[in-house]
Amino acid sequence: MGVKTEQLLEVRHLSKTFPGLKALDDVSLEVAPGEIVALVGQNGSGKSTLVKVLAGVHQPDPGAEIALGEEGRAGLHFIHQDLGLVGMLSTIENFDLGRGLGRGALLPAPVHDEARHAEELVAGFGARIDVEVPVDRLSAAERTIVAIARALDGWEHDRNVLVLDEPTASLHGEEVEKLFTAVRRVAARGAGVVFISHRLDEVMELADRVICLRDGRLIADVARGEYDHDDLVELIAGEALTAAEEVAPRAHGGPVLRARGIGAATIVAMDLDLHAGEILGVSGVLGSGREELAGVLFGATPGEVASLEIGGTPVGRLDPRRAIAAGVAYVPGDRRREGAVMRLSARENMTLPRLRPLRRAFGRLDQRAERREVDGWVERVAVRPAEPERALDLFSGGNQQKVVLAKWLRNEPKALLMDEPTQGVDVGAKAGIYELIANAAAAGAGILVCSSDAKELALICDRVLVMRDGAVVAEVERSRLSEAGLVRAGLGGAVASGQTSERS
Repeated sequence: MGVKTEQLLEVRHLSKTFPGLKALDDVSLEVAPGEIVALVGQNGSGKSTLVKVLAGVHQPDPGAEIALGEEGRAGLHFIHQDLGLVGMLSTIENFDLGRGLGRGALLPAPVHDEARHAEELVAGFGARIDVEVPVDRLSAAERTIVAIARALDGWEHDRNVLVLDEPTASLHGEEVEKLFTAVRRVAARGAGVVFISHRLDEVMELADRVICLRDGRLIADVARGEYDHDDLVELIAGEALTAAEEVAPRAHGGPVLRARGIGAATIVAMDLDLHAGEILGVSGVLGSGREELAGVLFGATPGEVASLEIGGTPVGRLDPRRAIAAGVAYVPGDRRREGAVMRLSARENMTLPRLRPLRRAFGRLDQRAERREVDGWVERVAVRPAEPERALDLFSGGNQQKVVLAKWLRNEPKALLMDEPTQGVDVGAKAGIYELIANAAAAGAGILVCSSDAKELALICDRVLVMRDGAVVAEVERSRLSEAGLVRAGLGGAVASGQTSERS
């Protein structure tokens, strides 16, 4: 398809359908040379699917047209949130990984020449970096600049499009400004930039134009000066904020977990009380601190807690072993890497955290007792197929998550900490998981649910803490919960009267 010469990227009628879900619906957009275009929207709006289609990970539905510059000469370069750097390697070595093999690749380049080339590339973005130390020893901003410089290394011309996916999620203050300087320099050289971010203040500062997706459809394409912060919040939230209908609160017991002075890489300072029988939600965009909280409290994520009580008993800093002994359970967001051993059976995963009650004399495992207990839990959490000897990797995502939940629920925890409990789970399995969470709370456990899904939190929680920039900025009681209200509070928008209790 021929395109206007001033466009580096032109997308027309882009749709992408997965079984039971239309992730993108007739999306069209353009990016011009020297233009910084922000892409915004809630989780599930279609941003990630759009990036994956552009990157070639997914194929679009028939009828889509994607063109790159005049005669297809423009290129697309992606910097994902994890940057794709190898931490134990130096900047020089990471650049080498990005180049691949070319003419003369069998002959090593002089180290001095490689170092000078790497220094010149990062200096082009206003940074002075020791290019010979492992990138793990660099600051978050410096690593981001290394990733950008690597993406631009070897460009034959500047008529390219650079796509940055949440590049500031782990950056703060001066680090963000350094990144912005680098992005502006890329655009000034004639490249187009697609900047994906939840931080609307940054979007307003950096972007020439903002594209908003909602439910897979492009619902706004507005230029700088045609919107303010509240306009963007309204576009993303998708509905006007009104007072919610009063809902009777559920009865709770005393605190089962009290934490003071919680701190981590993205958590500045935070206190938290979780009560028996309570489902407490934590909301916030990527980088708000929400995604680290549960792991820090369990001792699985680096961080600190000045004081911690479990069931009224003061305890020291927890590690996972001590946390389990104290009555704390943790369902991480990435069950495949952190929440389960995928090659083991469902039975083995369910009983792994607590084998002692199933052991006989001399430490031998009572296999009959184990099978009997596991069969009961398979039925209780409705794992399907009901085959506990099947490798966990062979179950669907929803049934894998039920197994992970069952392995902790059988411990009868005082506090159950959950991060993204229904991520990668289909609609039917979600309902089952919500029922398990509600039943655990009814049995007296305190449930902490950290989730990027505002609709989920509004549906199941008794109370929600909204985090932004590492701190709690609002507390929303059950009687006032709404998806739009949580989204608005997380983005820094004004809230309707009576909607939330704002924190300074």
